[in-house]
Amino acid sequence: MLTHPVLTQRFSPKRLISACLIGSALMAGNAVAETTINLGYNGAPDPDKNAVHVFATNLKELVEEKTDNQIQLELYPNSSLGEEQERMEQTMSTPMLNVASFAGVSPLVDEIFVSAIPFLFDDFAAARTFFDEGEYWQEVSAALKERAGIDMLTVVEEGGFLAFTNDEKPISHPDDFEGLRFRAMDPSQVALYEAFGASGTPIPWTETYMALRTGVADGQMNPPMYIILGSLYEVQDYLTLANIQYSNQFLVGNSDMIASWDDELRDAFQEAVAEANQNAREHNEEQVDSRIAYLEEQGMEVIRPSEEELTAFREIGQPAYLEWLEERDIEQRWIDMALEDAGMSDLLD
Repeated sequence: MLTHPVLTQRFSPKRLISACLIGSALMAGNAVAETTINLGYNGAPDPDKNAVHVFATNLKELVEEKTDNQIQLELYPNSSLGEEQERMEQTMSTPMLNVASFAGVSPLVDEIFVSAIPFLFDDFAAARTFFDEGEYWQEVSAALKERAGIDMLTVVEEGGFLAFTNDEKPISHPDDFEGLRFRAMDPSQVALYEAFGASGTPIPWTETYMALRTGVADGQMNPPMYIILGSLYEVQDYLTLANIQYSNQFLVGNSDMIASWDDELRDAFQEAVAEANQNAREHNEEQVDSRIAYLEEQGMEVIRPSEEELTAFREIGQPAYLEWLEERDIEQRWIDMALEDAGMSDLLD
């Protein structure tokens, strides 16, 4: 609901009457009240390290510009509004925006895990087409709105494809995972590690550095941007560029809030979201190589698996992950849609 800022102040009866007269005059002049919306997300407010923060700050600027300050965003980085599931609960019940990961969205729409099938995308272009145009993603978005009252607004890139890190040994083949313990973001990553012979334990992002430092986990999986953001290069020696999954989060918003805006305001907001996302994509793709170089400069050994080794990852990871999806009782139609959208219907044979 849009609220006028003057109504949040204390007034004497005389001032209240004056304020009402002023408010009536403003409405008569077709002015629209301003409203401030909270936007929560993970990671530090550091534009050099956090791609999600770059997206959020650009989104704030564009939303305020395109809505003529009718909508203003208040940014809450560093999970300061709560961890993943807490922020999603807030988004369900209050007028706010949130950049969520799989850990936030999956308890509401378990089918989102289908989009993380290993090696589903060859490159950025394929991943972007999948999320921008695919039938599967439209169905996921509809399910989130129907089940939780949350709009899926856009897919936010985190800065590349997922890479493995660890502090025990170089990893270039699935066999190298045997006996290692990995921090997992969610159950899908646990399943993937177990397929490679390692163990996985879900650990919140805010606890990942300490878990790696103290040996609770030997390694983890994230794009280079997050490895830099979390200073994980301080406690990890090896970086494996297996590019096994596309690294993304999700801008979501309270459905009732968005539905309460008139068409013109909603269109301006959505235009800002689209432009901010395009800017983030261009920025992220430009930064991939320099981020890897930075990690190398910090002393990490970078391992680039051969095509044969990547094939081994694919041949083990894909069937194991598809079996895990079946064990979660995710209907086959979701998998079929996603594979068709990704041009990988051969996996259905």
